[in-house]
Amino acid sequence: MSAIYLLRKISTKTPSRFHRSLFFSTFSKESKPDSSRTNSIRHLSSQRFVPSSIYRFPQSKILPNRKFSTSVETNLNDKSFERIHVQSGAILERIHKNEEEETVSKVNVGSEKVVREESEAEKEAWRILENAVVRYCGSPVGTVAANDPGDKMPLNYDQVFIRDFVPSALAFLLKGEGDIVRNFLLHTLQLQSWEKTVDCYSPGQGLMPASFKVRTVALDENTTEEVLDPDFGESAIGRVAPVDSGLWWIILLRAYGKITGDFSLQERIDVQTGIKLIMNLCLADGFDMFPTLLVTDGSCMIDRRMGIHGHPLEIQSLFYSALRCSREMLSVNDSSKNLVRAINNRLSALSFHIREYYWVDIKKINEIYRYKTEEYSTDATNKFNIYPEQIPPWLMDWIPEQGGYLLGNLQPAHMDFRFFTLGNFWSIVSSLATPKQNEAILNLIEAKWDDIIGNMPLKICYPALEYDDWRIITGSDPKNTPWSYHNSGSWPTLLWQFTLACMKMGRPELAEKALAVAEKRLLADRWPEYYDTRSGKFIGKQSRLYQTWTVAGFLTSKLLLANPEMASLLFWEEDYELLDICACGLRKSDRKKCSRVAAKTQILVR
Repeated sequence: MSAIYLLRKISTKTPSRFHRSLFFSTFSKESKPDSSRTNSIRHLSSQRFVPSSIYRFPQSKILPNRKFSTSVETNLNDKSFERIHVQSGAILERIHKNEEEETVSKVNVGSEKVVREESEAEKEAWRILENAVVRYCGSPVGTVAANDPGDKMPLNYDQVFIRDFVPSALAFLLKGEGDIVRNFLLHTLQLQSWEKTVDCYSPGQGLMPASFKVRTVALDENTTEEVLDPDFGESAIGRVAPVDSGLWWIILLRAYGKITGDFSLQERIDVQTGIKLIMNLCLADGFDMFPTLLVTDGSCMIDRRMGIHGHPLEIQSLFYSALRCSREMLSVNDSSKNLVRAINNRLSALSFHIREYYWVDIKKINEIYRYKTEEYSTDATNKFNIYPEQIPPWLMDWIPEQGGYLLGNLQPAHMDFRFFTLGNFWSIVSSLATPKQNEAILNLIEAKWDDIIGNMPLKICYPALEYDDWRIITGSDPKNTPWSYHNSGSWPTLLWQFTLACMKMGRPELAEKALAVAEKRLLADRWPEYYDTRSGKFIGKQSRLYQTWTVAGFLTSKLLLANPEMASLLFWEEDYELLDICACGLRKSDRKKCSRVAAKTQILVR
């Protein structure tokens, strides 16, 4: 990667009345903004849109040296990782690039692999994906959630969702098309600073939107302008903030740099600030006693009431991945060193917590079956006061001898024994689970193939909530009836995450087998969003057709299997330095003992 950074031309065009400034942290002296440019930009905070004449930081402001935050330095009593100070008046740079500006480097994946003929399903999938591209002022900025020509009421399926775009972005990157991903990352970063208010209350500053839509707004009688209209959850069902959006954004930012080799994007001051804002929001002190993120129901892919409030595995695995990404991408300096230290400490505590307390196999279930309750001591075995009666009857016969998985949720007096697919896959990809746990998860899927894969991969969770559980936990949700939608429906988009997990563990044949099952039906069924019934036999009763992330998940799986060297860029190996960090300060205490020290040997080898 060249270390030469080109100066971009500074536009003097007067911004429209729809401009809104971005928020950035206070700059260091070395990167102090040009006040003459700052004063030339009007700040109109009352507007709710991002206009077409957007500006960004000049490339000359990029930090010249890449200093990765791989330090594992800890500080037991230092919780004051930096506060990001908000200021108005942004120095921005024009989005549109001309021939004299720096171009994004691309990886010609095709030149590194044996050329193979695409199947009819792949050709049709690429056509659908390209037709789903959303353009903003002539430039691609994302893909709509679904593009069904027969759907007369698309609701919000005509918007660009951050989580939905990730498989589309990877498909484009693996094909050598990076511009749409770069544009998406920068535009969503600009939306991060918008006011987000529900009933006069605003959430944290680093929150990323769930989605955005390109709208045309009249400036006067004869002039219109394209604007971006974000949704931070204030229009969502249940008004739930999308906790996973910022985590996916960070994961995609790292993937963009890894695949294209263009690390200049993550080194930009505005991008560095965006990472810091998300991390500060996630790492803020609270009342919780655990390193896991505490969230409400419906704050991730499962965006309706499904009993995942608390500490769901999906959020924890994405959180861990985002922490590892941030640790790689953050430039280490005086303004970021406290944040980097906090990230290292959280990574260490989170990995221990998940590996030790979320893991279940037949041995662990037998241990829980014999738990004593109401233990009041610092060295209690049943730390969360779990009652053995919570073990569901189906689990006793379902768990295989050679397999295991990570619980769906854990909090005081509550274990959710459902198998949640996305969380377990990302625990493999990010090395949140141990190598042996990773192998056991894939062993379980292989042993329970008919339950998890069936006629259409993959179950979003297993098993379904039925009868009184469905009525009480979902509130009798008519969309989440048993074996439908988020209540154990089958989601083909999960194929790419399964593929990545299998390739990391050296078992691509499992992914190929699942992909072959999906390819038999997806084209004929017109690429549904999800499938219903216990085995995934029927198209979902409310499933949208031509669902973009179904198409993109299929294509990304194909590309990953065809390009294992590219797949290796997207997952993490075990980081043994993180396992040595312990910031609890109990090692020299006579009153308490560090549970991590006692469990360390089994955590490393389990």
